[in-house]
Amino acid sequence: MPIRKRQTTSTFCERVDEALSNAPVRRALKIGVGNLQTKRSKAVAAFPQMADFCARARQIRARTLQRLDAYLSQFAEQVEAAGGHVHRAADAAEANALVLEIARAHDARRVVKSKSMVTEEIRLNHALQRAGIEVVESDLGEFIIQLAEERPSHIVAPVMHKTRREVGEVFHRKLGVPFTDDPIALNDIARAHLRQIFLTADVGISGVNFGVAESGSLCIITNEGNGRFTTTAPRVHVALMGMEKVVPTLDDLQVLLNVLARSATGQKLTVYTNIITGPRRPGDPDGPDELHVIILDNGRRRTLASGAAEILYCIRCGACMNHCPVYQEIGGHAYGSVYPGPMGSVLTPSLWGLAGWADLPHASTLCGACRDVCPVGIDLPALLLKLRVAGAQAESPPRWLRWGLRLYRFAAERPALFRLGMRLAALVTRPLAKGGALQNLPGPLRGWTAHRTFPPFAARPFHRQWAKRSISNRGEGGEKRVQP
Repeated sequence: MPIRKRQTTSTFCERVDEALSNAPVRRALKIGVGNLQTKRSKAVAAFPQMADFCARARQIRARTLQRLDAYLSQFAEQVEAAGGHVHRAADAAEANALVLEIARAHDARRVVKSKSMVTEEIRLNHALQRAGIEVVESDLGEFIIQLAEERPSHIVAPVMHKTRREVGEVFHRKLGVPFTDDPIALNDIARAHLRQIFLTADVGISGVNFGVAESGSLCIITNEGNGRFTTTAPRVHVALMGMEKVVPTLDDLQVLLNVLARSATGQKLTVYTNIITGPRRPGDPDGPDELHVIILDNGRRRTLASGAAEILYCIRCGACMNHCPVYQEIGGHAYGSVYPGPMGSVLTPSLWGLAGWADLPHASTLCGACRDVCPVGIDLPALLLKLRVAGAQAESPPRWLRWGLRLYRFAAERPALFRLGMRLAALVTRPLAKGGALQNLPGPLRGWTAHRTFPPFAARPFHRQWAKRSISNRGEGGEKRVQP
């Protein structure tokens, strides 16, 4: 399997058009995103130390990545000292091959999975199913997505784009149960269906939220308890971890957990925060007989050496997409990548190159909301701009845009010509405005007014307004007047 490419054959613009025309999905997104925003705001307001913890979290991530190889080596040594096995995977193909090798070594016929973005990234389910191994997602959201034969639309809430009625219809169609849209009843149906699968699965597969270097511990976070079943009931546990997810110490881990839960779901601490160190020991009542940890690169080392290395600070809280006006309108599927939203618009082309992903850095208003809510202070707008520049250098923009920018530069370097152009633009656009705005721009600019209005050029341009204000702000004798 090659390094991860786009998940769909449609273009970004086609996916955006499809998303904007889907009113039910947009309504579901508004509700889901709004709920997460409210919960985060309340959690942050109730935690006065949030800013301090975020600053400490950023320092931890920066320090870790500066000495990443040393911490990864320490982590691997400690995992093996605790009785586990550590494997390295350069890309998706190697990671999937390792999982298949482990599964075949234990004659596995059924695998149960806890929620994991890394396994989505490498398309592990497809690889296992092609090998004739049954794979069942145990996270409720991922379980619904699997039954519906769709992809996650959010890294924390994968089924955010669906209404409870749609979930009820999926359960009725796929599980043969009577239709209901009651959330409690739907949870009970999923629990009853999954319980027997946990008990009969040969291998449990999970992701890793954080790997602790000093102890070799795996921190796995869920809100439903499915992670505990996945990692303890089957006799073999396979954990896949992106190489950037290591943290130096347990003290560092508690700082990150404090900002992660509040940023992701507005909780003080995620309901099930599991810390696993090694497989079952003699006398332990439960746990796997074997633990395998696969540390995945898949473009991360290349990203670490690039100008976008800061994106590897990301702890996958999803706050950036919850506050992104673009994500709120188009949802996760339009991005075409397993990582949507602002973080995905940086991470996806950083991991796998701009070819096929050059549109994603432009899927942002650069309003800065993502940076403001990021618990580790990633400057996402700056990274998006870097990738836009790289995309423009790698792939020539359309001819109309090149000529338009040349024309603008020619005029902007000549003040008299620029002012004349502004006056002419005002004379042309103001009579065409309806309701104070232009409703339909010509040619390739039509894409702007397809979903928003464009203001006409001002009768009095900014430089004239500023000059008048500067004069009015001066008192007698040419002294500047102090404004109240």
